[in-house]
Amino acid sequence: MPDPRIVKHARILVEYSTKVKAGDMVYIMCDLDAHPLAVEIVKQVASRDASSLVIMESSELSRGYIDAVTDKGLELFPKHQLAAIKASDILIRLRSPRNTRFYSGVDPKRLMQRRKTTRPISDEILTKRWCLTIHPNSGLAQEAKMSLTDYQDFVYGATLLDWDKESELMFKLRDKLHEHTSVRYIGKDTDLQASTEGRTWVASIGTHNMPSGEVFTSPVEKSVEGHIYFDIPFLYSGTEIQGVRLEFKEGKVVKFSAEKGEEALEAALEVDEGALYLGEMAIGTNRGIKQYTLNMLFDEKIGDTIHCALGNAYPECKGTNKSAVHIDIIKSMKDGGKILAGDEVIYEKGKYFFEF
Repeated sequence: MPDPRIVKHARILVEYSTKVKAGDMVYIMCDLDAHPLAVEIVKQVASRDASSLVIMESSELSRGYIDAVTDKGLELFPKHQLAAIKASDILIRLRSPRNTRFYSGVDPKRLMQRRKTTRPISDEILTKRWCLTIHPNSGLAQEAKMSLTDYQDFVYGATLLDWDKESELMFKLRDKLHEHTSVRYIGKDTDLQASTEGRTWVASIGTHNMPSGEVFTSPVEKSVEGHIYFDIPFLYSGTEIQGVRLEFKEGKVVKFSAEKGEEALEAALEVDEGALYLGEMAIGTNRGIKQYTLNMLFDEKIGDTIHCALGNAYPECKGTNKSAVHIDIIKSMKDGGKILAGDEVIYEKGKYFFEF
């Protein structure tokens, strides 16, 4: 008898997030430990007269490839994978790595080169109905410094929500932001502003990320000005990076530093010109996520936070920045942070404008 929370998780992904219907071709990318969730998704998909293709992945497979591949091989494009994705209507990614730092010790430049090579696959996925989620396992629990039982409670506490109700709150924030043409973050060692004129704010209501809980846009690329300090650590390609400081002029990063993992940050910024510009500015709204766990799927959604992403912009936001990377970095705003849209305060003293 499966854990009823796994069954509910699968139902949310199939019914709510991706809206599987008869005849749909569903491509499921699944880490080995996420097999129980994949089984329930396959059942849900089959019951709707749709078809599933499950591709199993693992930390060991990914590390084995990157260790063995030559520099020339890093530039070989996997056209067979692209063909399968092109033939699919829906992409569901189930992450459950046994070792979250399986790329530790790998030259970051090799990882960046592979991302550049496979970028057409990432671009193709964005044209589909797609959703990313995680299935709790011991590796993720250990990274979060929790027991497996506590971590399962954490994951399902942030995921098995009334998403229609959560959506209403995000729509309020999105609509308010659309009344203005700029956004500004103010806080500790931070004063960053950007134009959002002509850009679209999107409420992330659980259709692409599960769990979700953020409102985001792509700023006008060369309008970003100021400096920002990100106080929440994050993992990038197996390396923990923390204490990131960025300074922008005419949209471009002109100065950067990190208290930890600066070499990995520098490698990411050197991937291409687009990596030096912001592809995203966002506000986290999910207060069911109580702490950071070094898992970006959750951490960027923490209520009372903001985050920025260096690199690729989202077409649905009308962003134009192109890059092989998209690096989310998070800042807590709960203690003294302020967010303005135009001249209007929309977040201050731990409250959103509709809570004032």
